[in-house]
Amino acid sequence: MVILGIDPGLARVGYGLIEVNNQRQVKMLDCGIIKTNKNQYEGERMVEIAKDLRVLIRKWKPGLAAVEKFFFYKSSTTISVVQARGVLIMTLARFKVPIVEFPPMQIKLAVAGSGHAKKDEVLEAVMRELRLKVPPRPDDAADALAIALTGLFQQ
Repeated sequence: MVILGIDPGLARVGYGLIEVNNQRQVKMLDCGIIKTNKNQYEGERMVEIAKDLRVLIRKWKPGLAAVEKFFFYKSSTTISVVQARGVLIMTLARFKVPIVEFPPMQIKLAVAGSGHAKKDEVLEAVMRELRLKVPPRPDDAADALAIALTGLFQQ
């Protein structure tokens, strides 16, 4: 089964795709970011996110999507990120991809063994689980792989 992990954002949406076989062996298929132009109107950026996610879904045909739950922070971008997350959820639902959601602490706990793990500890755990020699970049993509792994571990 292919699992798509998503780290929501407006400027950059991290994505990570993993595949698990019947023996529960896991490998990374792809990772990266959906990047939007900050000079565009927010609506146009949302359209870009949906379009690029559709391309990923059609190419990889995920059987599950794992999405990071968003918690409110005092930030001027909070509403925009929540709206972008809604676009992601809607696009996944349109393709009938089952969705699971995890808060950041649960992702850290599932992947690194501690809900308070630091970013580098999560990255090391992702590299170990996926047997990667080179860290996935950018950070949003690495985070998305951690989210995908959490989707696998929580099944």
